[in-house]
Order: sequence, then structure tokens, then C-alpha cells
Amino acid sequence: MPSEIAPAGLRERKKEETRRLLLEGAARLFKERGFEATTVADIAAYANVSVRTFFRYFDGKEALLLPDGVEVFAYVENALSRRPADEEPLDAVCNALLAAAEPFSASTLTALGHPLEDIENVVTARLVQAFSDFEERLTALVHHRLPPDTPDADLKAAVIACAALSAVRAVLRTRRARRASGITDTGPAPLLRAFGILREIGSPQHP
Repeated sequence: MPSEIAPAGLRERKKEETRRLLLEGAARLFKERGFEATTVADIAAYANVSVRTFFRYFDGKEALLLPDGVEVFAYVENALSRRPADEEPLDAVCNALLAAAEPFSASTLTALGHPLEDIENVVTARLVQAFSDFEERLTALVHHRLPPDTPDADLKAAVIACAALSAVRAVLRTRRARRASGITDTGPAPLLRAFGILREIGSPQHP
């Protein structure tokens, strides 16, 4: 039995190592040569695999710009499902997003505050689509948390989900502007501050 399990475990480790090398190669080559000048063949060669093998992991070099987007969103959805049922919906969403900020703080998705110049348009397009898809999924989850008799529940859920993700986008844009000015601002703290501002705007005391 152990002899049957070992090869399977070895294959999984090899797959993870190949994926890691493809990500590492893409990051290095994009930085050295630029996104447009880097080919799928270049990235595959870095990882010592064929182009055919590359496409078993990613659907193109653009996918390497947001390699962990799916994992981030799945993590947020899972974190939201574990929030207390009586927690205010906006607080629940913000806390779920904050929970994802730490483990993914070094990921491509959360590092988009400083994309390479020649990929900014590509990154922006993919990020817009990613956020659009996630807004729909997050809206459905928030809607499910609202009491059945909530007036305009569908609208309220959409506003909460979109407002929280807009705060994330604001942090990414602000980080990029700050880095361009030589200001370092890392970790989940900026996101925490952004959610604090969002709560202030939505508070009854806010003019």
C-alpha cells in the first residue's frame, strides 16, 4: 500500500513545483524583458517543461498576472461563511476580506498596486473582470445573510458587496500612487483603514 501512495504524492509535489517554477519564471521574465516580449515558450523553458505542459497549468501568459485570484476569492467566500450570523453584513464582508489580506499579502493580486508599465492595461482588464465576477458571487452571499424581510434586500446586498470591493480597488490605486512617489505602504493596514473610512461614511452620524 505505501508503494502505491508514494508515487501519487510525488506526482502532486512535482506538479506544485512545476507551477511554482512557472510563476517564478513569469515574474522574473516579465520584469527583465517586459510582458509583451516574454513568450509562453520562454516561461516554459525557465521551468524546464514543454509549451504543452505549460497549458496544463495556465491558459496563457495573461493568467500568470493574476495566478491566485481564484484562491483569494474562494478564501474570502469561505471566511464570510464562517462569520457570526448576527454580525452586520458590511462588517462581515470587510472582516472576511481582511482575513484574506494576510495570507495573500504577497500575491500577484494584492501586489497590483505596482504593475509593470507595459502590462498595466492587460492587468486592469483582467482585474476589472475578476472583480466583476466576484461582485456577483459576493452579492449573492450577502443577500443570503440578510433577514428575509429586509426591504430591497437584493439592492442592499449589491451595495454592500460593491462598496467593500470598491474599497479594495481604492487601496490598490492608492498604493500604486504612493509607490510612484516613493512612499512604502504594505500589509493589511491600508485595507483596514479603507474599511474604517467606509464604515464612517455609512454611519448615521456622517453628514
